[in-house]
Amino acid sequence: MAKANPLQEQLLKAGLVKKSKVAEVAHAQNKARQGKGPATPNEIQLDAERARAEKAERDRALSAERKAQARNAELRAQARQIIEDRKVPRAGESEYRFTADGAIRTVLVNDDLRKKLSAGALVIVRLDERFELLPRAAAEKVRERDASMIVLDHGQEPGSEPAATTSEDDAYYAQFKVPDDLVW
Repeated sequence: MAKANPLQEQLLKAGLVKKSKVAEVAHAQNKARQGKGPATPNEIQLDAERARAEKAERDRALSAERKAQARNAELRAQARQIIEDRKVPRAGESEYRFTADGAIRTVLVNDDLRKKLSAGALVIVRLDERFELLPRAAAEKVRERDASMIVLDHGQEPGSEPAATTSEDDAYYAQFKVPDDLVW
């Protein structure tokens, strides 16, 4: 038999317990120590683990959102830099009108710039509160980074137009000739 603890020895000497009872209790205690498996988690531990998992998920989502915002800010800054570097100097006294944000806006251009805008070789982009002219290649780079900066682009693919006209409409409007020098 293993060495009993001092309290058990005192109880045996006093005759208050039998040797068989002490051995039985020691055996039960030993068995209880050996047979212990992982403790079942209680309700508080489960709640704490659930809260940790939810917090980790919120932190991941918040981190992803911050990264997306940082990426958008970086792309916007790149687009601004492209506009600043590649803008076409405006010259002329002729007004070129276009719509932006539901209002009619005006930029001053010469005849050469007007032809390039109409042909789609130049694009109008917004930079803060002003509008700039960009060559098509630079405008495509801006569109890749932030398409909302493009205000007017006559050179877009035909499939990207908002509404395609029907041949019936074309036939009707063909009877009204528009002069080539019309400026609105």
